[in-house]
Amino acid sequence: MAKQKIVVKVTMTNENKIHKALKIAVSLSGVESASFVGSDKTQIAVTEEDVDSVELTTLLRKSVGYTELVSVGPVEEKKPAAANEKKPTAAPLFVNPYEYYYGNYGMPYYEYI
Repeated sequence: MAKQKIVVKVTMTNENKIHKALKIAVSLSGVESASFVGSDKTQIAVTEEDVDSVELTTLLRKSVGYTELVSVGPVEEKKPAAANEKKPTAAPLFVNPYEYYYGNYGMPYYEYI
């Protein structure tokens, strides 16, 4: 079976429930990663292989509180950067060696008359 991404919205009222929900999500066998998503960080995105989304939702409902299954879908694969693309290089940095050794004193000032 291919990897799936499950997004679950959980009502978490305090820090203990947040830690408990993440611990439950990670404890299932087959889970590769779990993270908080959404603007208010009330959704948990779980990347998994061979995990039942209903089982995850049921476990979270029993121990944390109200849980809603938002989406289940395939994981978006990241495409590697093209080898032919050239990255812009920064201009070389010129360092005055006298400024390095003399610090803020600089070169001695000579006045030619």
